[in-house]
Amino acid sequence: MTAQRSPEDTPLDELLVGSLEHWEQAPPHEMFRKLRSECPVHRTSEILEFPEEDGFWSVTKADHVHEVSMDWRTYSSATGVTALTNAVMPVELVSAMFIGMDPPKHDRLKALFQRGFTPKRIAEHEDEIRQITVEVLDRLGDRETCDLVEDVAQPVVSRVIGSFMGIPPEDDVVWARLMNNALGAGDRAPGTEAAPLIMQEDVPEIFRRCQALIAERRENPTDDLTSVLVHAEVDGESLEEHEIVMGFFLLMAAGNDSTKATYASGMLALIENPDERRRVLDDPSLIPSAVEESLRMFPAFAHFRRTATRDTELGGQTIREGEKVVMWYVSSNRDEDRFEDPDRFDVTRTTDHQAFGAGGRHFCLGAALARLELRILFEETLKRYPGMALAGEAEYVGSPFTNQLRHLPVRLRA
Repeated sequence: MTAQRSPEDTPLDELLVGSLEHWEQAPPHEMFRKLRSECPVHRTSEILEFPEEDGFWSVTKADHVHEVSMDWRTYSSATGVTALTNAVMPVELVSAMFIGMDPPKHDRLKALFQRGFTPKRIAEHEDEIRQITVEVLDRLGDRETCDLVEDVAQPVVSRVIGSFMGIPPEDDVVWARLMNNALGAGDRAPGTEAAPLIMQEDVPEIFRRCQALIAERRENPTDDLTSVLVHAEVDGESLEEHEIVMGFFLLMAAGNDSTKATYASGMLALIENPDERRRVLDDPSLIPSAVEESLRMFPAFAHFRRTATRDTELGGQTIREGEKVVMWYVSSNRDEDRFEDPDRFDVTRTTDHQAFGAGGRHFCLGAALARLELRILFEETLKRYPGMALAGEAEYVGSPFTNQLRHLPVRLRA
């Protein structure tokens, strides 16, 4: 094994981008700045915490990420979608989700979900999502402090995705625990000790609960997304049980993590940049722009991955068939060639970002829902607590995949 030093002091040919020690205190932006400048397509030889896993190529600039995203024939999703192929969840399960498929099956399966996620259908849920958000904020009552992740973000996103999937409110807490653990953002830290427990305990419980819900929807169909999966047909054939379960898992995972992550980090940015917060408070029409800037600077997922289907070249590097290609959105969204002063939080910025992917077949299905949730969360939080301040140190999950805060203690009123 290669002994790790700080990213800045490590020769590029020895740098291990995915090593957990680089991710303990937020994404390693200095490391990615160095890579974008000196080696935008970089080879990591091994993953220290998971020695059985192969190394990978890191793609760090926006144009290269876009190129990989658009070319599914060269860069496949069918053999894994994160830097880890089998270490946490077997690739056979991941490949049962449309995010782990290539066309044409990906397109046919994604189309089933698309019906429930059109901008028009999502907009119809605005009042319901606002009511959920207001009720969660009401629970804070006269408290002076709270954890913005645990007390606001998590219960809101759990109830929103739960309502879409047909999960009763009393099950929100257990589903949040299971999904956080499965994605490395929960009590089971993203290391070698956690991986077996996730597969032995959390994933089987997810499957048991999901299968019970599936059986119920077979007997009593409703208009929720679980019923859509249970009764859907692709090319005249119903989905197999494991495809329904993994489709359910995908929607729950994305709904649980994405909005929670970006909302908490965006609120932290507003607290730490009082001039930008004042601009939003003085002109609430800037909130959608603040949402986009939060998505750019704090994408919920640090990376997704493809696998080369043939020998190819990217950024001057030769990538061999079968090698992993990791697209780092936490880097591409701060690409100096795409964004002026990319590390500055600017609520008036208008440049497009790659938080939902960089185009192509796998562009995020839930982008409209995430944007709506984030807008409502920012609107209601800022309206109620315009003087919110930090009440302690923000704690990061410390994962190369889930880019989010674990805790954000705040003082609600100035």
